[in-house]
Amino acid sequence: MTYYAYMLRCADGTLYSGCAADLAARVAAHNAGRGAKYTRARLPAALAYSEAFETRSEAMRRENEFKRLTRAQKLALIAESLTTGNG
Repeated sequence: MTYYAYMLRCADGTLYSGCAADLAARVAAHNAGRGAKYTRARLPAALAYSEAFETRSEAMRRENEFKRLTRAQKLALIAESLTTGNG
């Protein structure tokens, strides 16, 4: 099974980090108001970045790394993925 660490861009411009096994379903859940409390107040949320992993623990580890990045570092990671096609 594949697991994903991801970042969402919320309607207010903030970034939210999470991990999920079914990325499309998780983004849909966020936008249906069934996701994290943080995103419920900031809808809609769009997928900005994701990385795939073989294990849940790897995805969770990467999610925690996302959370330790500064906003500028997160935006640079997102921008880099847009230019390289990765993420």
